[in-house]
Amino acid sequence: MVKQKDILIVTNYFPPEKGAASNRIYAMVQGFSEGGYKVSVVCPFPNYPQGKIFKGFRGKLFQKEKTEFGEINRLWLWPSNSSNKFVRLFSMLSFSISLKLFFLFKKTPKKVIIQYSPVFVGFTALLMSVLLRKKIILNVSDLWPLAGLEMGLLKKGLYYSILIKMERFCYNHAHLILGQSEEILTHIKKTGISKPLFLYRNYPDFNPPTIAGSLIEKEGVKIVYAGLLGVAQGLYKICNEISFSEKVSLHIYGTGPEAENIQNLKTPNIYYYGEVERDKLHIELQKYDIGFVPLTNRIYGSVPSKIFELSRLGIPVLYFAGGEGENIVRDQQLGWLVPVNNKIELQKFINIITQEKLNEFSKRDIQEKAINNFNLKTQFSLLLKKIDFI
Repeated sequence: MVKQKDILIVTNYFPPEKGAASNRIYAMVQGFSEGGYKVSVVCPFPNYPQGKIFKGFRGKLFQKEKTEFGEINRLWLWPSNSSNKFVRLFSMLSFSISLKLFFLFKKTPKKVIIQYSPVFVGFTALLMSVLLRKKIILNVSDLWPLAGLEMGLLKKGLYYSILIKMERFCYNHAHLILGQSEEILTHIKKTGISKPLFLYRNYPDFNPPTIAGSLIEKEGVKIVYAGLLGVAQGLYKICNEISFSEKVSLHIYGTGPEAENIQNLKTPNIYYYGEVERDKLHIELQKYDIGFVPLTNRIYGSVPSKIFELSRLGIPVLYFAGGEGENIVRDQQLGWLVPVNNKIELQKFINIITQEKLNEFSKRDIQEKAINNFNLKTQFSLLLKKIDFI
């Protein structure tokens, strides 16, 4: 009988929270479980993106849940989705304190996967893992603090310099670094740190729907956005600055800091439906012609996971985010590209898009490319081989 292996995953996001980060970590948990690992997860009480502890979890300092894959350890934090950086910092530090206590008083597996960022959470988990002589796998999904600088959330100075030192410390002490983009891996190499690297894309893992064989002619073009409604995505500005004709409409699903403003819009042909469960959302998305993927600015290292999710559903992408994701959409022919934050070009696209133009991309072809090229199970089998020998 093969002895079951143990692994700990430290993450700031986990179900029942929704969104790309939570989905990504849960898919990782499932992958390890199927690969013969007993998985322990440590995370804060669910609070994202509302910035409030979910009902059923309030008034507690710690909660352990037994699951089919292992256990979930939920820790106290001071939740917040405030735009004030000091309030956000306090929230991250509160979870960092809980995390220190967890490592000090809880017996944990030898191998630890640490989700990085947030920086303070990742740094705390890594520092405790170093002190306890763990084998550390660092999962880098974005390049903080660089991403914060590019989004205008951070400025160069003492605080930024401290974050850079914390980032380098994490890279230096990891035994394996996972990066969700080639740009992230390139950035790490440029720091002069020589560590084993592994490209780990944020591929989804769900059964792809069957796409109808014949084209259905209908009136109008329906564009859909589904995801976080935050400042980085810039949906509220787009809704105010882009006009949609009677034959082109924008449909929005999700929640986040901009949700209330979007809900209160009176702009013609823009519709907001709130947050929808993922399984139901996948059914809803199949009604639409184009999946919209925007960012206000090109963020180095970022590849929006919506590219992979939409293409697996067979939905062509309107990509408005720049960076490495632009190359993926272009090379795989997954949809249309509009230069990031160029609202003049975006308006031109909205003005010329027609039912006939949609036929430039076959939904079946897009889905087939996604199934063949964005395969989580194939990627995970390669990752398991790396981790088994750490």
